[in-house]
Amino acid sequence: MQLSDYNYNLPVELIANKPPKDRGSSRLLYLERHNNKIIDGYYSNIADFLEPGDTIVLNDTRVIKARLHVKKDNGVEREIVLLEKHSFDNDWFRHRIMYRRKLNIGDKLTIGDAELLIEKIEGDGLAIVRSTKDLLKIADKYGEVPLPPYMHRESTAEDIKRYQTLWAKDNGSVAAPTASLNMTNEILENIKAKGINVVYLTLHVGLGTFLPIRTDKIEDHHMHKEYFNIPKETAFAIKVAKKSGKRVIAIGTTVARTLEYANKSIVQSNEDLSGEADIFIYPGYEFKIIDGLLTNYHAPKSTVLMLTAAFAGWDKLLPAYQHAIQEKYHFFSYGDSMLIL
Repeated sequence: MQLSDYNYNLPVELIANKPPKDRGSSRLLYLERHNNKIIDGYYSNIADFLEPGDTIVLNDTRVIKARLHVKKDNGVEREIVLLEKHSFDNDWFRHRIMYRRKLNIGDKLTIGDAELLIEKIEGDGLAIVRSTKDLLKIADKYGEVPLPPYMHRESTAEDIKRYQTLWAKDNGSVAAPTASLNMTNEILENIKAKGINVVYLTLHVGLGTFLPIRTDKIEDHHMHKEYFNIPKETAFAIKVAKKSGKRVIAIGTTVARTLEYANKSIVQSNEDLSGEADIFIYPGYEFKIIDGLLTNYHAPKSTVLMLTAAFAGWDKLLPAYQHAIQEKYHFFSYGDSMLIL
């Protein structure tokens, strides 16, 4: 398969660079993949498309204010981005960063009352820094929300709230699980009231998720690793649903790739599950766990678009995207969503 096969033309004006005025007010396109049925609706009415006994799975990761403006000894400013938390990150005093413009081993960077030392240059704009202060606390005090580059703007106080799910609790992501950004407590209560099970897992989303594929042949692309944790209660709920013939619905591609990466362990284990997921899902993949996917609209030629195409079928997904463009849905992180069943 060629990368160019997974492309579409998106009018720039349909790219959402700000959240909708009210959380939960976005639109929802329902795609029934087995008969190509498309229904235009609203995110707030998700429960209408679900059935009693379904299990939905949400990501409870928390986005950190990872973008930092630091100064070198000579007063020159540099921008760095703390990268996502992994299983080997036991503290926030030594961490991997992404940087722009030149840095060297031994450079000292200051931010507030903290000093960061460049310990290692890894290449491709990545480095390891050691800090005199807890970097998570530094980020919370001085950092900015790491909005995707395509938004072409600085983050605001509004983004601190809106580029975060309402239930986010485990610090570690540098990109939001965007399919959940419009989920409200009221919508969740409507879902539960219908007899639908709601469970959680953690996947710390990395910036690498949104980096472009640089190989023409899709199969040659390698995914970066992301830390995940699936509580035993979540794994048990999924096993019960699968045994009873009920559906498991991933709220977002972060949840989908976590469940599919850990599919064997979910079925076999009775303990909490954790690890480093690096699964690359593209058309031809046979899904083992999920029966439904709620997701936003993704960039052309992206890994998340390919995951969605693998689940829906590109022959069904592309017409749905073209319908969304015609109906002026909003695309990407702050945009509208699609429910595929």
